[in-house]
Amino acid sequence: MMACASPSIKASLKFGAKAFRKSCAPGCLKSTMSFPVPQTPDGLYSPIRLQNRAYGSNLIVTAFKSRCLNTTLSSTNGSPKVPERVTVLVIGGGGREHALCYALERSPSCDAVFCAPGNSGIAQSGDATCIPDLEITNSEAVISFCRNWGVGLVVVGPEAPLVAGLANDLVKAGIPTFGPSSEAAALEGSKDFMKKLCDKYNIPTAKYRTFTKPADAKQYVKDQGAPIVVKADGLAAGKGVIVAMTLDEAFEAIDTMLVEGSFGSAGSRIVIEEFLEGEEASFFALVDGETALPLESAQDHKRVGDGDVGPNTGGMGAYSPAPIVTEELKKKVMESIILPTVKGMSHEGCKFVGVLYAGLMIEKKSGLPKLIEYNVRFGDPECQVLMMRLESDLAQVLLAACHGELGKVSLTWSPELATVVVMASEGYPGAYKKGSVIKNLDEAEQVSPAVKIFHAGTAFDTDGNFVAAAGRVLGVTAKGKDIEEARAKAYDALNVVDWPEGFYRHDIGWRALKHPHMVAH
Repeated sequence: MMACASPSIKASLKFGAKAFRKSCAPGCLKSTMSFPVPQTPDGLYSPIRLQNRAYGSNLIVTAFKSRCLNTTLSSTNGSPKVPERVTVLVIGGGGREHALCYALERSPSCDAVFCAPGNSGIAQSGDATCIPDLEITNSEAVISFCRNWGVGLVVVGPEAPLVAGLANDLVKAGIPTFGPSSEAAALEGSKDFMKKLCDKYNIPTAKYRTFTKPADAKQYVKDQGAPIVVKADGLAAGKGVIVAMTLDEAFEAIDTMLVEGSFGSAGSRIVIEEFLEGEEASFFALVDGETALPLESAQDHKRVGDGDVGPNTGGMGAYSPAPIVTEELKKKVMESIILPTVKGMSHEGCKFVGVLYAGLMIEKKSGLPKLIEYNVRFGDPECQVLMMRLESDLAQVLLAACHGELGKVSLTWSPELATVVVMASEGYPGAYKKGSVIKNLDEAEQVSPAVKIFHAGTAFDTDGNFVAAAGRVLGVTAKGKDIEEARAKAYDALNVVDWPEGFYRHDIGWRALKHPHMVAH
């Protein structure tokens, strides 16, 4: 049964998200009833949210109708191109995936959004129909689901399925997939691969060496001195980078990775690189194999504590745009880093299709950007602020990337700024307790229409309460005319959330506050 809208669809009575959660215990299904799907005078389906049951399954599908918005893309001859309608499957279950679902749900050309596995918060929000029992590491299962439900676009959120080759299998099966092949995903899957590509194609990055033997690595550190950076070569969930301020810290990091094997195979090879002094920024570009389209800038906060102290995390907050990424700098990054990477990957026989997330250091001395690392997916929590500001039809933009047609696309962004503050479980990024109850989320979102709470790691308990199920749990996001207003709205919402076992940073956006009247480009 197709998960798309038609006048003959059998639909359930629409429930508000809050009412639905209160009226239905977690996991139960609502009975269906029929009523005609309303249409606007021009024949478009109205923006009603429909829920229809998949016969023979325990699935309720949320189908989203088109809205009276401008959804055309430009063709090469300048005439409007009517966008194809599409059902989308988002792979993943964190805050990044919730933000993607949110943007896709708002895409006028998107009929329905699935998310596998998703999480309780995504499902409750109405931004997607979650498929918790779909095994995303099983390509055949994902392909079968796509064929059964008429999925016309798969968006892969996390890096692990990409490195494992999920996009390869989906593309081979003829399913448009936004995300790179396993060969191209090596840009994130192996820091040594990325560094070698930089060497070959003259992409500015920190000086480095790669090691597998602890003694050789320690001798190199002695020769170079501290501070110095030690990185696990493979995927380490954002925790495989140690900025060692002393030689002893560097030696400890080397032993942790190469001797103790704390990161498993990901740390069996390490990259040691020079310490760059300056300001970090996140730069994103959509890529279709040959063409790159830059997104708006964002800036992350990696350290766990106020004032950028404590260990690195997956990200404690972000804001967009980043004042340090000027139009001049954006042009420099595209010319010296992004485009050489796209051309280099194509020349190496592994064209990159997806989003390139460049972690940059804007050097203090030269003011020029250097590439710290590549990620091959949207950043988290940067994705949250980007999707809050994006006004274009995301489904059509990502399809254009899959079809090699990004040259025909332009993006529209909200003139407002956006900020996200992450609420994490006490103890994160170290050991933390799961299962603590989180209250007042609906009330927090009602603080302002400009507030949106993205769920990164929530679940329901037996009483229907939200509980923490991960280290990073919520992304409280808000827009405003300037950084002060965006921050104020986010923190006002945070003050309403009742979660004694959670914590957050109180200084997200502090760098942008040096530019108090900053406006979006």
